[in-house]
Amino acid sequence: MQAVQAVVPTLRIADRERSRRFYVDGMGFHVDWEWKNEPGAFLQLSRPGMRLYLSEREGDCPPGALVHLYVHDVDAWQAELLTRGILAEHAPVDRPWGNREMLVRDPDGNKICICTPLAGAAKEV
Repeated sequence: MQAVQAVVPTLRIADRERSRRFYVDGMGFHVDWEWKNEPGAFLQLSRPGMRLYLSEREGDCPPGALVHLYVHDVDAWQAELLTRGILAEHAPVDRPWGNREMLVRDPDGNKICICTPLAGAAKEV
């Protein structure tokens, strides 16, 4: 039996409503569920093929994370995000390590690097 690995990054947020607007209205994620309790909310967001956790809880993780989201077409993502009012820190660019990628920063300073592997680039699995 082959093991399945599912890694879901947790991003620290300060204001769930502000983050909900950014990730749902801006980035196109959906809220799957939300747990509200002291000391803060914890949410699961998703888009096809990816999930993120957002946490207001101080002990879960520090703010300012870097997450890489691998997608089929980073340029199409840029076009979609622009229609939703989200500007990347830089347009998609080819990187020497084999990705075409752009960087988006959320309201809490978390960095989301949206990546598409370049054709012919060797990737270790």
